[in-house]
Amino acid sequence: MANIFLDTNCFIDAIHRKPEKQILNLLEGHIACLSTLSIHIYCYSQKIKIPNDIIIEQIKKFQVVNFSKNISNNALYGPTNDFEDNVQLHSAAESECDIFLTADKKLLDMKFFGKTQIISPENLK
Repeated sequence: MANIFLDTNCFIDAIHRKPEKQILNLLEGHIACLSTLSIHIYCYSQKIKIPNDIIIEQIKKFQVVNFSKNISNNALYGPTNDFEDNVQLHSAAESECDIFLTADKKLLDMKFFGKTQIISPENLK
């Protein structure tokens, strides 16, 4: 069992896009984590009105990492020039995740952030 952090793109794929069941099936037996920022991005981009029973049920499948001042401060310094990507990476590191799951090519090229391995959903075993 691994702690797996989902980047926003993978989180949205897991709960909204097809093949939804494929990503959720890959996460079975693991602890799936995500940033509160991912929930915000999803609700904003999909214009979801709150309260929404569907999103409330979907979120229960994940361990939500708090967005802290520490994460925000660290994200301002990198490792990339994209604040949102940095928030995701620092959230995964702070929650001691083993794997960072993303479809973002720039992040995949990093291979690791600290002790956290960065992989695509296709490479999750």
